[in-house]
This record gives sequence, structure tokens and C-alpha cells, in this order.
Amino acid sequence: MAYHGLGRSRGGLSTKIHLTVEQGQKPLSVLITAGQRGDSTRFESVLEAIRVPRLGRGRPRRRPDRVWADKAYDSRRNRS
Repeated sequence: MAYHGLGRSRGGLSTKIHLTVEQGQKPLSVLITAGQRGDSTRFESVLEAIRVPRLGRGRPRRRPDRVWADKAYDSRRNRS
């Protein structure tokens, strides 16, 4: 069965878009989930999808120096 990112709620079908952007609002990664899914559980998945190429040689950068997030992502595990 294919996963399409649609979920059911009392209001009907819904979708959540988890997006990471840099300070200049350039998108770095995006993840789409069903609307009834919890936000906090997708935090690591969104961060793992970041790939920022380096100017010289080397692997792309994957972890940001700082993260500002909505309170839906505020859990002990995510803060660590």
C-alpha cells in the first residue's frame, strides 16, 4: 500500500508539511505526513533529510548549529 500523506480528522482529510529552512528562507528539506500523525516523532526525519553542499571538498553538512522549532516539536528527546 502506498503512503500518500493523507489523514482523517473530524474536519475531513488533512496533511501536515514539516519543512526546514535556512535563515534566508531557502528550503532545506520537506516531509509530508498524514494530518493525525504527531509532529514530534518526525523531527529527526526532517533534520536527517538536510544536505547542504560544502564550498570545497567534503561531505555535505547534515546538522545545523541551531534549531528554532514550533512548540509541537518540544520534547526532551528533540531538545537534546
